[in-house]
Amino acid sequence: MLIELENTTKIYNQRKPNEVTALHDVSLQIEDQTMVCLQGASGSGKSTLLAIIGCVFPPTSGRASIAGKQLSRMPDRFLTIHRRESIGFIFQQFNILPRLSVLDNITLPLMPLGISPGARKTRARKLMDRLSISHRENFPAGQISGGEMQRVAIARALINNQPIILADEPTAHLDSRLSTEFMQIMADLKTAGKTIIIASHDTLVSKHHAVDKIINIRDGRLHVP
Repeated sequence: MLIELENTTKIYNQRKPNEVTALHDVSLQIEDQTMVCLQGASGSGKSTLLAIIGCVFPPTSGRASIAGKQLSRMPDRFLTIHRRESIGFIFQQFNILPRLSVLDNITLPLMPLGISPGARKTRARKLMDRLSISHRENFPAGQISGGEMQRVAIARALINNQPIILADEPTAHLDSRLSTEFMQIMADLKTAGKTIIIASHDTLVSKHHAVDKIINIRDGRLHVP
């Protein structure tokens, strides 16, 4: 079992007037090399669930583990290391730095790791070739198309070769053609051995043939069909 949550609860602002319980007693298992789609309205808890799986913070109570490592028992510095080594993030807004080149955006996560500039470029160029954006290597990222920007975000998420990819509403700003293209890339990554969890309202995502499981989240509780 790669990812497992057991009786996991997340409370924000605990014991304060604005206390909010975002997840209620959630138990969930996600197998290695599968693709899961999380569905739910805004505020349902799916982003919190992604954040716990992504080692952004531990649950308030319950157990969350990845590959046997219990996240709730890890100090913050070890969560950061585990996140860097295990999780690749693809954000809804891409979080691309427009003035930096495509190459520099992709290699950004490698900067704190002491990897040489030559090794960083080699890694990035392999990914750019794979994602058909090599011709944009030296372009400022703010001058490329939306589809190309999405590929830059994917390359950046893969630069450390993390086994888990988390995507939060990745097709929200893409048309149907680019959304289809994105899902094909995700399907290829799953075939290559990645575990992929996508939070999305898009039926093009949830109905894709590569999706193994759909999990509905309502008011912080899971509903698995």
